[in-house]
Amino acid sequence: MRENHLLSIGPLLDENGNLCEAGYATSLVKQYDRNAIKAGKSRIKEWDYYYVGNSDYGIALTMADNGYMSMFSVSVLDFKAKKETTTSKMGFLPLGKLNMPATSAIGDVHAKGKGYEFSFLHVEGMRRLVVRMDKFEGKDSFLCDIFLEETSSKSLVIATPFRKRAHFYYNQKINCLKSHGYAEVGSRHYDFNSLSYGVLDWGRGVWTYKNTWYWCSASAFNNGHLIGWNLGYGFGDTSAASENMLFVDGEAYKLGNIRMVIPLNEKNKDDYLKPWRIVGEDPGLNLTFTPIIDRHADTNVLLIRSNQHQVFGTFSGTISVDGKEIEVKDLPGFAEKVYNKW
Repeated sequence: MRENHLLSIGPLLDENGNLCEAGYATSLVKQYDRNAIKAGKSRIKEWDYYYVGNSDYGIALTMADNGYMSMFSVSVLDFKAKKETTTSKMGFLPLGKLNMPATSAIGDVHAKGKGYEFSFLHVEGMRRLVVRMDKFEGKDSFLCDIFLEETSSKSLVIATPFRKRAHFYYNQKINCLKSHGYAEVGSRHYDFNSLSYGVLDWGRGVWTYKNTWYWCSASAFNNGHLIGWNLGYGFGDTSAASENMLFVDGEAYKLGNIRMVIPLNEKNKDDYLKPWRIVGEDPGLNLTFTPIIDRHADTNVLLIRSNQHQVFGTFSGTISVDGKEIEVKDLPGFAEKVYNKW
């Protein structure tokens, strides 16, 4: 089992733009300062991604400043109908003009353009997501107003270096965010109150040009417990710590390496809609992921490519915390494999 290095309080980057230390924490103990980055502005990537869902439907909201491109995206997923709709608006060379906050704890993000308006706010100790996207599905517009309430003071925070000078990724995943609110597409109403939970993926860094990542996330009340997890790997130097963590009833439990096993089809290619296996080097993490929807997008423009398979479905199996095995059954969440040249 790997040894995980716990981050200490202090600045994230040194005078050369490299990480002062690599490792993990359960809060944002490192101070991110965009002005300390030594790479060019077009290489800096900053984003806030929220997913909110339940067993019947979910929404994903993104605001990102990727240096050369900004992106504002909405996805709506209907698991009963096995249907997803995604609409994205993009801008050219934002280069930091979106003013993404240096911490997830305070600071608001607002963007407005032709046919859309996004606001990610902090209001009375909660996060408020207010989004409008015109002509989201045909003539129908998307609207949402959702409050997210933290159920724990602990989250997954990781500082990951790349094997290239001044390249790094600083990331926080806040699971098990209790949802209060709604979304609408035309006359269709989506209630995100009872039994709806969210996750925040807060990312800041300078990435290498070509990479692949695997990420798996879930947050739900299941079998008498509030359960969530962040599982992932595939990029950077993770020798100091993995990004794998379980959350059970407000407590956080660090894990070592995990592996996502995607079945292959007759052409020896990943078959994303067949059941995946998720296993860890830690005893007790043994999950089967049953897909419902593959939200696939493959954007290939000149030197930039993003081939994404974000697959939504349910998890069943066992996890183990404090020597106690907990069974999970049909717990909603997602798992993804993403290849980027960016």
